[in-house]
This record gives sequence, structure tokens and C-alpha cells, in this order.
Amino acid sequence: MLIDSHCHLDFATFDSDRQAVIERCLQSNINHIVIPGVMASTWLSLLKLCAPSPHLWPALGMHPMFMSSHQQADIMTLQTLATAHDIVAIGEIGLDFFVPDHDKTQQIALFTAQLSLAQTLNLPVILHVRKAHDVVIELLKQYSLPGGIVHAFSGSQQQAQRYIDAGFLLGVGGVITYPNAVRLRQLFTALPLSSIALETDAPDMPLHGQQGQRNSPESIAILHQLLSTLRPESSADIAEQTSLNVTRLFSL
Repeated sequence: MLIDSHCHLDFATFDSDRQAVIERCLQSNINHIVIPGVMASTWLSLLKLCAPSPHLWPALGMHPMFMSSHQQADIMTLQTLATAHDIVAIGEIGLDFFVPDHDKTQQIALFTAQLSLAQTLNLPVILHVRKAHDVVIELLKQYSLPGGIVHAFSGSQQQAQRYIDAGFLLGVGGVITYPNAVRLRQLFTALPLSSIALETDAPDMPLHGQQGQRNSPESIAILHQLLSTLRPESSADIAEQTSLNVTRLFSL
């Protein structure tokens, strides 16, 4: 069994063939897909998509790349929906200091409000972090959380260890398929398998050779195969352990 720990299957680009994509995933033994929310306007439709399916798992959060879309009242809405529905995490949340003209103060205020909510609800978090790992790591120390996943991790070995020590998994996706991703390949070869989660970030983060195309959760099978060529464990052990990591974290 394989799991896509981060896929935006609710995005409109999948509207025409979403069920067919899911069926192809199941045929490839990709049995679970975690779908993080990014803004309040998408939360209800995301919950509706996941509710009837034993394979789709919702998370709700406010993404730092869409700051202009978030309202103060959204935190209360998030708390209401997260309490009323069976969600697996608060996410996708975090800090993105790579975005042009970003407001650090505003991002941190939104991020910490969501961390506080995750602590209150005892839910893990799905983190989006760019150019802000050290700040995020320090902020996480202020909260008692049941772990989470650092989505598309590309930080240093030292930062990786600090996340692992805090109970976080590190997500690896399509970037690892690019020939110039030497440092990232070395990192995910050296990390303990118990700290790795597979993800696609579909429809984004396409594999090498598929630039400009819509990515799909089906790509998890290719990522699994590549990781199996890099690491000493067997293909079966990598599938089992990475799936177990995500299953335990999110109580799937």
C-alpha cells in the first residue's frame, strides 16, 4: 500500500476526471490520499468530497501564499468545522518568506493562530515552509502538538533533525526526480525511513520530464520506485514504512 500524504485533489483541474484518477490510484495500490485545504472558501467543498470516500482524508487550513484571501473570522470558522468534522490535520499552514512583498508579521500571526488551534484540538499540522525553517522550528517549540509533516522539505540535515526531534515527518515529492536535485537525494537517502512521507502536491510539483503538465497522485508510485533505488531498504519495506508513518500520524 502507498499513501499520498499531500495532494490537492479538490482543485478544479481535477473536476473533469477526478473519479478516474482515484480509480487509477487504487489500481496502483495508492489507497489513501490526504487533501489539505488552503483557504476558507474551499473548506466545505473539500469536506463534501472526502465525506463519502474511505480513501480521501481532509485537512483544513489557511495557506501563507494566499494571505489576501484570508479573513479574521476564518479562524473561528476553521475551529467550528474542525470540531464538527473528522479532519486529520490543520493544514496547509506555515510561513513563506519567498513570496515577493510578503508581510512576516501578518504571516506569523496567522500561522501561530492555527498552531494554537491545532494544540487545542490535539491535531497534527501540515506545514508549508519556504525560506523560514529556522523561524518555524522556533515557533513550534511554543506549542504542544502531536507532530505533523513538513511538506516538500528541502532544508538542511540539521533542520531536518530538529523537525524529527519535534515529532515531524518530512515530505518528499517530485523535486527529487530532477537530475540536479543531488543534495535532496542525498538527504532523503540518509534520513531515517521512519521520518519520511511520500507526497505529490498534485496538481503542482510535476516530475522531471512532465514540466507544464498537471501532476497526479498516481505519481506516488514513481516516487516510491525512485526512493527504492536510492535507499538500502527493499521496495516493499519502503512502501510499508512510509505508509505506516502517515497512517500513525493522521490516525487513518
